[in-house]
Amino acid sequence: MSGRVLIYGGKGALGSVCVTFFKQKGFWVGSIDLQPSDEADVSIVVTELTEWEKQDAEIQARTSEALSGDKVDAIICVAGGWAGGNAANRVFIKNSAMMCKQSIWTSCISASLAAHHLKEGGLLTLTGAVPALEGTAGMIGYGMAKAAVHQLTKSLAADNGGLPSGAKVATILPVTLDTPMNRKWMSDADMTTWTPLEFVAELFHGWMQDPTKLTSGSLVKLLTTGGQTVTEIA
Repeated sequence: MSGRVLIYGGKGALGSVCVTFFKQKGFWVGSIDLQPSDEADVSIVVTELTEWEKQDAEIQARTSEALSGDKVDAIICVAGGWAGGNAANRVFIKNSAMMCKQSIWTSCISASLAAHHLKEGGLLTLTGAVPALEGTAGMIGYGMAKAAVHQLTKSLAADNGGLPSGAKVATILPVTLDTPMNRKWMSDADMTTWTPLEFVAELFHGWMQDPTKLTSGSLVKLLTTGGQTVTEIA
């Protein structure tokens, strides 16, 4: 076995690619999501959806049971979603609450999982967004939630952030990921500027294999042009 990886959002588009990638590399893979993953070694299905503390308690208990005291090499949080709307939109509060659940809840729970189950020197990755580095007037809830993830990353990387000794945290900042849903709803867009999901999985693996490639607390932009993707520290 190459190691152990927990993937929060393991049934989503990016998460499914990550599950497949790490399984092919010989890792034990645990998936956390609203639906079970057929590929993962252990699939933790989240049923507590209304209260943050109850959701955390459920995931913590199921994860402890699945690991039986073993530590993981990486926790990869690729859970999230998108919703639009400005302050005048009638679903502004509803959408903002949903964005908080999908990005802030999952990222904080992942950080707590890392504090308890990540190996010393292990890796925690979260998911932010390039647009959230600035104002996001047409999608305020989304930008607000992602900006909170960026801040969380910096806090976790600081002294007394709570992660195990030597552990590193980084957040990816995509512009647009090449997912089936994006292809469905933005079929006329320039897809050569979309980041392939396999690139992201390989990036995570590369950070695990050579931690010197990564400075803890980094916000890593994924910039794709003409089908070629590069990374850039925000």
